[in-house]
Amino acid sequence: EVQLVESGGGVVQPGGSLRLSCAASGFTDSSTFYRLGISWGRQAPGKGLEWVSDIFSGGTTYYADSVKGRFIISRDNAKNMVYLQMNSLRIEDTATYYCAIERIINSKGQGTQVTVSS
Repeated sequence: EVQLVESGGGVVQPGGSLRLSCAASGFTDSSTFYRLGISWGRQAPGKGLEWVSDIFSGGTTYYADSVKGRFIISRDNAKNMVYLQMNSLRIEDTATYYCAIERIINSKGQGTQVTVSS
């Protein structure tokens, strides 16, 4: 069973940075992860899930306008890892962050909490 586990959240002041990690496991074939797109989404209290970034098998990336220029997504296929470097954090970035396979909601992990507060 494929499993995604997010980590790296925490409490940070506005303008600060955090690096989130998404660890993928359970693949029967070592090359499977390489072929998959991985997405980062977030959900703030009382709001729906917002997809903020994706990275595809060839390395192509996508960013929502709300994070463009501040967040950087990357992957390490040798380690089955995807990262989200979050810079210039804002109060409105406060949310639980999830990673998922190609925006498939049922594939997301338990999430990691990011709180931006002064």
